[in-house]
Amino acid sequence: MNKDSNKYIYIYSIALVVIVAAALSVAATLLKPFQQKNVEVEKKQSILLSVHKAADVKKAKNKKQYIENEYAKYITDSYVVSSLGAKQEGDAFEVSLEEEASKPAANRKLPVFICSDDDGKPKYVIPVRGAGLWGPIWGYVALHDDFSTIYGVVFDHQGETPGLGAELSTPEFQQQFAGKQIFDAASMFTSVKVVKGGNTKGRQHEVDAISGGTITSQGVEKMLLDNLNAYLLFFKEQQRIQSAQQRLKEKEEDERALREQQAEAAKRERRPAPVAAVPPPVDEGEAAPEPSDGHSQLVASPATDSAAAPKEEEEAANAALQKDAADVAPAEESENTPVQQTENL
Repeated sequence: MNKDSNKYIYIYSIALVVIVAAALSVAATLLKPFQQKNVEVEKKQSILLSVHKAADVKKAKNKKQYIENEYAKYITDSYVVSSLGAKQEGDAFEVSLEEEASKPAANRKLPVFICSDDDGKPKYVIPVRGAGLWGPIWGYVALHDDFSTIYGVVFDHQGETPGLGAELSTPEFQQQFAGKQIFDAASMFTSVKVVKGGNTKGRQHEVDAISGGTITSQGVEKMLLDNLNAYLLFFKEQQRIQSAQQRLKEKEEDERALREQQAEAAKRERRPAPVAAVPPPVDEGEAAPEPSDGHSQLVASPATDSAAAPKEEEEAANAALQKDAADVAPAEESENTPVQQTENL
């Protein structure tokens, strides 16, 4: 075949395109599992960073294995809720916010990830997605178990301007959100505002905007407002449950304290009255112990004196009777003597 002919050129071009396309297709098919795994690991890392975990990922020799271990350790549960706040079927990790955003609000699946922290208090991680200046922005917001206080955030972007809008992914910008409230004192949803040029220190619902990244800052504020507002009924229901559990806990503590007080009172009532100490009786004629200084003194106790007094009186009366009898006997003898003498005569 003439290599200079048009036919040869067409055949050669078509064959080359087919071969290259087949090679790319095979490569894409073979590499797809690895790409999906990388995306999965990146997503898990972002969730962990929002709850201040996986801090040593840069030091880990095997990054993927380290992230997998940390995720399995701390992210202990996940589920999907509806816009009404009720749980529904679905895998939270597989939910795509980009796809859900195109659905009506009533049909959206809202994923929730639960972190079992070292302090024993759970954290609830909510994914968020919005639009920046040059492309999509996304992130994760971790809430305390009061569903109002922000524990931590992590944001990322696709194509924001380096040094300007891209600053949303820096720790300096993200650390401002810790401790901020998405509900006010009246339990009204406020989200968090990103304000420019303001001193937000001490303000519970505001953070400083990115210097030179006005549009990106506005995108972050809108992203938080829209995404967190979709979970509003879920937050309210969880707060109601938390409040009921807290009241029940306080009631149980009050009842336990009352039972303890009643038991202590009953114990005091059953306790016998104290008995006064009575000195041991002293036998008659028994002398009290001699004083320690060596003097021979007899000390009679009041009980000994009271017991000896009647006996002494009785002995005195007997002695008096015996004396009277002795006086009467000689008189009788003198009266009988003349009679006896007369009879003898």
